[in-house]
Amino acid sequence: MEPTTDSAEPAVTLDRGLPRTALRRVTVVLCATEIVSWGILYYAFPVLAPSISDDTGWSSPAVVAAFTVAQLVAAGIGLLVGRRIHHRGPHGVMTLGSVVAVAAVLLVAQAGSWWWFVAAWCVAGAAMAATLYQPAFAALTIWAGPRRLQALTALTLVAGLASTVFAPLTAVLDERLGWRDAYTVLAGLLVITVVLHAWGLRAPWPTTTDVAAGPSVDGSAADHPGSSPWRMPGFARTATAFTLAATCMWSVIIVFVPLLTARGFSTEAAATALGIGGIGQVCGRLGYRRLDAATSTATRTRLVFAGVAVTTLALAVTPGPYAALVMLSFLAGMARGIYTLLQATAVTDRWGTTDYARLNATLALPLTASAAFAPWLATALAAGLGSHAATLVVLALLAAASLAVVPTRIDAVGPVI
Repeated sequence: MEPTTDSAEPAVTLDRGLPRTALRRVTVVLCATEIVSWGILYYAFPVLAPSISDDTGWSSPAVVAAFTVAQLVAAGIGLLVGRRIHHRGPHGVMTLGSVVAVAAVLLVAQAGSWWWFVAAWCVAGAAMAATLYQPAFAALTIWAGPRRLQALTALTLVAGLASTVFAPLTAVLDERLGWRDAYTVLAGLLVITVVLHAWGLRAPWPTTTDVAAGPSVDGSAADHPGSSPWRMPGFARTATAFTLAATCMWSVIIVFVPLLTARGFSTEAAATALGIGGIGQVCGRLGYRRLDAATSTATRTRLVFAGVAVTTLALAVTPGPYAALVMLSFLAGMARGIYTLLQATAVTDRWGTTDYARLNATLALPLTASAAFAPWLATALAAGLGSHAATLVVLALLAAASLAVVPTRIDAVGPVI
C-alpha cells in the first residue's frame, strides 16, 4: 500500500471506494492537474510548432516528428506506469511524472539542436505516460468504486477544456515572448501539478492481495494476474476494434480543415466548425451516463463506433451548406467525447476492476500509437488519393471494420462471441 500520512483515512476497498469527502478531493485534484498537464504537454505544441519551425529552420515535418516520438514513448512507458500503479497506487508515479514534465518542458525550451529537441520530447513522452489520462483513469476507477463513472465523467469534462484554456494562452505567450520563453512560463505553471499530486493523491491504495481478490467479469485476470493481457478472452479483438475507431477519429481531425477549405470555405470558418466539435465532445460526455444505463457494453460500443463511421462518411459526401458541415462536426465531436469514456470504462465493463491499471495501460498502447501516427496516415492518404473526401471514405471504412471486430459479449463463464 502506498504510504500515507493521514492515518485516520479509512482504507479503500474495491467494492466501496473512498469515502465521499476523500473522493471529492482526489477528483478535484485530478481535474485540475489533467487540464494543466494536457494543456501544456499536448495542446501547446500545435500552437507553437510553426514558430519553432520558423525560428530554428527545422522543417515542419521534422518538428512534428519529435512530437510523434513523444507519443510512442508515452505508449511504451505507459505499460510500466500501469504495473507500478497496480502495485503502489498513483501518488508516487504521478508526482514524479509531474517533476519530469517540468524538466522536459524546460529542456524543450532550451533545445539548441534538433536532436536535443527530439530527446527533450522523449522525456516529455515519459511524463505524459505518468500524468495524462491513463494513470488518472486508473486512480479514479479504483478510488471511486461504484461511483467511478461519475468521477470519470467529471474528469473528462474538465480536461476537455484544456485546449480551450491553453491554446489561446499559449498563442499570447508566443506572440509576446517567443516560443522558448513561452515554454519556460508554461513549465512554471506545471509546477502546480507537482504540488497537487504530492498533496492530493495520498489516499490509501489497495494492496496487491486486495486487488487480486477484487471482482472480475471472467476470472481470467484474477486467476492469472501475471499473464499477458493479450491471452485474455476478447482482449486482442477489443483492442483492435478500439484502435481502428481511434485511427479514424484522430485522422479526421487532421483532414477536417483542409477538406472545408478545398470546398471554398475560409480557414477561419473551417477552424470554427472544428471548434464546434469540441462542444459536441462535452455534450457527448454529459449524456454518457444515460447511454451506459440504457445499453449493454457491446451495444453502446457498436453504437459509438457506428457513429464515428457514419459521421466520417457524411463529411465525405456532404459538400455543404456550411450549417450542415457544422452540425456534422458537432455530431462527430459527440462520438469522440463518448469514445473517451467508452475507452476509460472498457476494462471494467469487460473484466472488472481486477488489475485495471495494467490492463488499461496495455489497451492504451495501440491507441496511443494510432494517435501518434494518425497525422501521417491522414496526410499520406490525402496525397495518394488526391482528395480529402476520398480519404474520409477510407477512414470511414476503418471505423466500420471496428464493428466487425469488437466482440459481441464476453461471458462470465462462456467464450468470446
